[in-house]
Amino acid sequence: MGEKTILVWFRNDLRIHDNEILLEATRKADKVLPVYCFDPYYFKSTASGNPKTGNFRAKFLIESVGDLRKNLQSLGSELIIRIGNPAELLPLLAEQYSVNEVYHHREVAYEETNISEEVETALWKIKLNLKHFIGHTLYHKEDLPFPIKDIPDSFSTFKKKVERDSNVRLCAATPEIIHTPLITDAGELPTLEQLGLEEPINDTRATIQFKGGETAGLARLNNYFSTISQLNIIKGRNSSVEHSKLSPWLALGCISPRQVYWEVMKNAHNIPNADMLVLELLWRDYFRFMFKKHGQKFYKAEVGAAETKAQQELFENWKNGTTGVPFIDASMHKLNATGYINNFSRQMVAGYLVRYLELNWIKGAAYFEEKLIDYSPASNWGNWAYIAGMASDARDSRYFNITKQAAELETKGVFVETWLPVAEAAH
Repeated sequence: MGEKTILVWFRNDLRIHDNEILLEATRKADKVLPVYCFDPYYFKSTASGNPKTGNFRAKFLIESVGDLRKNLQSLGSELIIRIGNPAELLPLLAEQYSVNEVYHHREVAYEETNISEEVETALWKIKLNLKHFIGHTLYHKEDLPFPIKDIPDSFSTFKKKVERDSNVRLCAATPEIIHTPLITDAGELPTLEQLGLEEPINDTRATIQFKGGETAGLARLNNYFSTISQLNIIKGRNSSVEHSKLSPWLALGCISPRQVYWEVMKNAHNIPNADMLVLELLWRDYFRFMFKKHGQKFYKAEVGAAETKAQQELFENWKNGTTGVPFIDASMHKLNATGYINNFSRQMVAGYLVRYLELNWIKGAAYFEEKLIDYSPASNWGNWAYIAGMASDARDSRYFNITKQAAELETKGVFVETWLPVAEAAH
């Protein structure tokens, strides 16, 4: 009987630690073939003429894939990198390297699941199986106290039952060595220019420069807990994902929710409000499971009537940060200049668009998809649907005073002044 080769298709799981499919492949196969495809679908222009993936996230992605390659090489392996449709590329690679099976982590948002289905269909044509794994959530699907179809639509009920009746699994072991077939053409990392994008400008006002990859993600994770311990618990300091700024690495799977969780458990005695960080991870789980349960029906996406010229101008003012409301404008300036704003700012600018300007929330969500360096489909669209009152369990009271808050936020503070447009701040 010949050697068994498993192709590991990396997507939003760009790590070697706590990566179930990588570990399982090394245990079940003689040879493992790691592959990443830069799918042109994600770099096309949208109906608005803007790129689906902005240059901040694209740069972060390229760095993350490059770091994955280095980490695989340290285990004696290699990463094949290709630009193209995975439904076309993966069957070709599978035949070239005599692959017996393909592993990947299952996604939940419809665009990602459609791509998986196309790959699965293409592989079936050459009699290969695409095996699905669950690896993007804090709580494993099999450990939930209810089947997916019975998951409570209420987040509070979901949280209560999961925390009471489920446990977070330990992180998966890291392979010590990975045997890979002889690769004749591993492929080169694409440049931003090859993906149709320009190099982003690093804004000197940003408090952190996000560098993609598992190595940087683990360093950020370790440094965050080390720093917060050394500060000896600043009173009132919030320890959520948004303050830790781990979300970009979580979004691409450079680090896993379980890694963050167990670091929290290890350091909880030194961290004020540690439960807030776990709460953010639970929200991520909740949105993913809601998409798994409901699909696109999770939110009632209504395109609505054609926009008037006045509505178009209001949207342009919102996205360019020229609404005249200092905090909203500062937040949008920061988003446009860095690809990142914290969760509070996201809620405020989204609430302002939906509640005060009364514009289509789908346009706002699509703009965030382009701009956010930590864009994650379920979290982004789920959050916007909640704010717009379109989710399965949307409750207006959750964002009751959002417009009032936006108007009353400090207008002369350092944050607002710092994130005025560069030309304006110079005066």
